[in-house]
Amino acid sequence: MKYSANSVWENKDEYDVAVIGAGHAGCEAALASARLGCRTVMFTVSVDSIALMPCNPNIGGSSKGHLVREVDALGGEMGKVIDRTFIQSKMLNRSKGPAVHSLRAQADKDDYSRTMRQVLEDQERLDIRQMEVTDILTEDGHVTGVQTYSGAIYRCKAAILCTGTYLKARCIYGDVSMHTGPNGLQSADHLTDCLKSLGIRMYRFKTGTPARIDRNSIDFSRMEEQKGDERVVPFSFTTDPEDVQKDQVSCWLTYTNENTHNIIRSNLDRSPLFSGAIEGTGPRYCPSIEDKVVKFPDKERHQVFIEPEGIHTTEMYVGGMSSSLPEDVQYAMYRSVPGLEHAKIVRNAYAIEYDCIDARQLKATLEFREISGLFSAGQFNGSSGYEEAAAQGIIAGINAAGKIQKKDPVVIDRSQGYIGVLIDDLVTKESHEPYRMMTSRAEYRLLLRQDNADLRLTKIGYEAGLIDEERYQRLLKKEQMISEETDRAEHTNIGTSPEVQELLKAYGSTPLASGTTLAELIRRPELTYESLAPIDKNRKELPWDVAEQVNINIKYDGYIRRQMRQVEQFKKMENRKIPQDIDYDAIPSLRIEARQKLKEIRPASIGQASRISGVSPADISVLLVYLNA
Repeated sequence: MKYSANSVWENKDEYDVAVIGAGHAGCEAALASARLGCRTVMFTVSVDSIALMPCNPNIGGSSKGHLVREVDALGGEMGKVIDRTFIQSKMLNRSKGPAVHSLRAQADKDDYSRTMRQVLEDQERLDIRQMEVTDILTEDGHVTGVQTYSGAIYRCKAAILCTGTYLKARCIYGDVSMHTGPNGLQSADHLTDCLKSLGIRMYRFKTGTPARIDRNSIDFSRMEEQKGDERVVPFSFTTDPEDVQKDQVSCWLTYTNENTHNIIRSNLDRSPLFSGAIEGTGPRYCPSIEDKVVKFPDKERHQVFIEPEGIHTTEMYVGGMSSSLPEDVQYAMYRSVPGLEHAKIVRNAYAIEYDCIDARQLKATLEFREISGLFSAGQFNGSSGYEEAAAQGIIAGINAAGKIQKKDPVVIDRSQGYIGVLIDDLVTKESHEPYRMMTSRAEYRLLLRQDNADLRLTKIGYEAGLIDEERYQRLLKKEQMISEETDRAEHTNIGTSPEVQELLKAYGSTPLASGTTLAELIRRPELTYESLAPIDKNRKELPWDVAEQVNINIKYDGYIRRQMRQVEQFKKMENRKIPQDIDYDAIPSLRIEARQKLKEIRPASIGQASRISGVSPADISVLLVYLNA
């Protein structure tokens, strides 16, 4: 391919891994690769966009908080950086069970980006290069290098595509259409052609972001103040909880109204989303305000969260009101919201279109099936969200390094983590819109809680080489303390003394007619391991996270055992491997659609095959019979 660039020349610095993109996927991929001993180069269209938060400046949230914890448990960086740069933190869904508790932190977006960039710059074996990559170089189906817009060739043994929303990006609002990436940054306009020439199937997706409003023009007296938690829980298992107890900023809640909705309805003909000017498919679970008003006509109001972009700026993010409406309509609709009557827009809302791939072309390792050494992670895989991107990035980085070092790949299955659910959904199921992680997607969510991510995944991170010996030994000690204390509670008898009866009465719990165990009392809904401390005379002083696990393990013991039995059945299906060279055309009883889908996706196991859209239980039975023949 030819561009208006300099002559092709060979860069003498040879690398093991080239990471293309420096968003949240690229950061985790590059760090993982370098930390595992690979010489790594990370390309970005702008070093000022490293770990950029072009949409909501927060990390975590429902199900997404689980992903951040899992990235941290594997040895990633996102949790550590948000612990250093958050300005408000909340544990969501506290009124519900522990399976859906999710940590969410508002970030100082500039501080987050600077901090992550510093981590990258300080990392051994990692170079950062501001340059657009235009070509992936291959020989006999293997990656051999990348070529940049300047004509430079960088030799490498593996490459990881983490282009986010930059490929042929177009930002749109009203009649304004700009061929730029998010926040007006340079788009990457040349790599798509190379990928298509390699036979990679592409989609055109879109996402969007709301306007940023000048804080000085907002009347907060007309809004509901939203404060952070009094006691902050850190994201990273390595962060001392005392280090994150600090003064926090407030966020604010207001609502749209019928006037807002009328303004939007009367201007739908000017919305590129409805006029056909936007070609890409948008996210179902993060719709624009135009989408909300059209799809939910009976809803009288929608929540609007006013959230600070950082400590050293007056820009406020208008959560819940992303839009691609013209500038004059944006002013009208925002100013119809209580507290925003005199709002001054700093940055207009816009939609952004971009190229991404059909992720079913990937293995569960995130390597392309047909191109050895080429990996892909993040929004480029058709997902949405910083957290989903980081989760894919660390897996791609581990597996790219592992391929070079001839190590076994790391694949997290659906029973081990939300990361496993995320990647399995992406590479198995057809999706025509940006994928968003949700707790409802996880079949075993009582086991995959955000509080036990370290117990589930730190051993995997240790075996991969990202978790050091000291941290691993701390995990083993924690496991031991949880096991010993759980066993003690199961065998500690509690009598019917006046002290015991008085405590039960204080919590509205039924008095004891005869003695019972401490564990049986913990299983009562109104009681907890902590609330029973006054009558538990032999209790040791335990770390808060150990006590938390003891309480959850005992209180939900029956449900946990049930899900563990379900996981055993799931494992049987996952462990029944399908040869990658199997000839599906030689299985005459398979339906035509099933045969086509199986040939396209090449599932690694019967379990994965059963989750492919278009493959029925009858097809799975036929496949099992054939494999057992």
